This record gives sequence, C-alpha cells and structure tokens, in this order.
Amino acid sequence: MRELEAIGGDNWRDLLGAPVAVLMLGKSDCAACAEWTEELKGFLAQDEAWGHVRFGKMLLDQRGLIEFKKETPWLSGVTDLPYNVIYVNGEKVREWAGGGVDRMLNRLGRATSAP
Repeated sequence: MRELEAIGGDNWRDLLGAPVAVLMLGKSDCAACAEWTEELKGFLAQDEAWGHVRFGKMLLDQRGLIEFKKETPWLSGVTDLPYNVIYVNGEKVREWAGGGVDRMLNRLGRATSAP
C-alpha cells in the first residue's frame, strides 16, 4: 500500500524531481481539499498500475515554503483549490483544479503515455 506523501519545505524538490510525480496543493481549512485527499488515499491503497508515480500533498498555509513559492511563479495565478500538477523529470506537464481519480488518471496517461 502506497501513501500520499506529506510535502513541505524540506522535501518538495525531491518530489518534483522524480521521474513522474503528482503534487496536490491545498490548504488546511479547505473542505474540497480534504475530500480529494481521502479519494486519493483510497486510490493509492488499491492501485497497482501507477506504482512508478510519486504522489504528494502540500498545504500552502504551512510554514517553510518560501523557496517553493519563489521558484514556482505560476503559483500566484492559482485561485481554486485543490490544485494538482503532474511533473515528469522535473518539468511541469499538466495541471488542473479540483479532484477526481478519473480526471487525474486521464491526465497522467496523456502525460506519460502509460496505462
């Protein structure tokens, strides 16, 4: 069983530099973010096809994210949460607001030409 990694100021570069990574951005008081977190955790507990992908969640209202915010200028344009970004070899290749495993898998498939 894989878990949704907690991403913060000390490990975000590691996640984004993975061969394939999904970063979910949220805030601690966001109900939609909590719902998407639970759906994503359920998916990860059962998934066997996407084991090569790292999944992480970052709460934007936590301390220690100054470097992340400086190095991701596109973040200032994000208005809706949760917000998701797919990275392939450190490059941002897909992004979307909202949740939904089917939506995520569709984008992952297009981004990686995988299942």
